[in-house]
Amino acid sequence: MNFLRLLPVIVSLLLLSAHFYRAGETVMAVLPVVFLIPLMSRKSWVPRLTQLVLLLGAAEWVYTLFSIAQIRMQFGAPWVRMAVILGAVALFTALSGLIFRGRSLRQQYAVTDS
Repeated sequence: MNFLRLLPVIVSLLLLSAHFYRAGETVMAVLPVVFLIPLMSRKSWVPRLTQLVLLLGAAEWVYTLFSIAQIRMQFGAPWVRMAVILGAVALFTALSGLIFRGRSLRQQYAVTDS
């Protein structure tokens, strides 16, 4: 059942990997997939590391949003729909880290309230 709870995290990391792969950055495309491996362990550091990676991923989506929007604006091309989509992906990626605050995953990873 915890697999279903982790699904937003998994989807976020796979989307980030696809983003880097499409940009031709194969090394960076492998990294988000590598961060899926610790999710299978029960170590207490896994949630914090994953949350950090997801926040960095969300920052990458926001950076991409502004980069593409700037180029589109210079050419007079529509950019609002793209900004909404990438903004939603960035928000989804950032909020995926909150999954680890649930009771079930806190117990799985032995996270204490400190």
